[in-house]
Amino acid sequence: MRMTTSSSVGAGLVVLVATVCLLLPAATRAQLQVGFYNTSCPNAEALVRQAVAAAFANNSGIAAGLIRLHFHDCFVRGCDASVLLSVNPGGGKTEREAPPNNPSLRGFEVPAGRRDGNVSKEGDALKNLPGPNNTATGLIDGFAAKNLTAEEMVVLSGSHTIGRSHCDSFLFKNRERLANGTISPAYQALLEALCPPTTNQFTPNTTEIDLSTPTVLDNNYYKLLPLNLGLHFSDDQLIRNATTAPNVAAFAANETLWKEKFISAMIKMGRIEVNTGAQGEVRLNCSIVNAPSSSTGIEMLLPGTSDDRADEVATS
Repeated sequence: MRMTTSSSVGAGLVVLVATVCLLLPAATRAQLQVGFYNTSCPNAEALVRQAVAAAFANNSGIAAGLIRLHFHDCFVRGCDASVLLSVNPGGGKTEREAPPNNPSLRGFEVPAGRRDGNVSKEGDALKNLPGPNNTATGLIDGFAAKNLTAEEMVVLSGSHTIGRSHCDSFLFKNRERLANGTISPAYQALLEALCPPTTNQFTPNTTEIDLSTPTVLDNNYYKLLPLNLGLHFSDDQLIRNATTAPNVAAFAANETLWKEKFISAMIKMGRIEVNTGAQGEVRLNCSIVNAPSSSTGIEMLLPGTSDDRADEVATS
């Protein structure tokens, strides 16, 4: 079904986020268990859907923000909400303070549910997060390190069909693309007019990543790339690589195919290096680790025991 309005984007993403956050987290050592919270917290899915729907109603841009938040969390120490931490227990800056996340990452205030980590380091984000200036080979290798295929990387890149990007992530690299003939001169002229000459990490100016249908969850992102209208160098790289170019063509031709694969890839990404059993904790506050006397008490209220316990309701 083709989505044609920003409201439909929100409705689809409410389902997607609730699926990612709640159908996956109940994981034992060997496998994930759908419906783990049916007895202990039967309203869990409804509560998450309501929270996401309310956030979207207040700000439709949160839809793209939540997808990016999920990606940026899972690629650093796994899907453990480490990106939500505002204080590094070990000292120094946190993941959310790293340049790939600050100031562009958002959605921190929307609760969801899985077992949380207690480490958050800026350096881990810099090391693990694929950036907008990566080559196709770099992207393939970065996703492979998280057990995601080259095709799944292209699928997940399609999330750029919605959302915005800061000038610092594209302006300077795209001047190289202009010289190489891999970006439309008219498009680059628009971007140059948008961004101030003193652009840096904290420049607030942004633009839509999908030039044509920025509020529609569709496959237009893939159609723009052969026209030299990909916003980032990393977007353009997908059509310059013999492995990824056929995937771009396939998803440009078949929106239903992309959406089906997108759901599967998001769910698979949600399994990256998850905490189970006695690993991590169940945070009482999304942005800080529990005091030493806090985590044990809350865990006793939740189902499961020892290392066979599934992921608990948490805050990622």
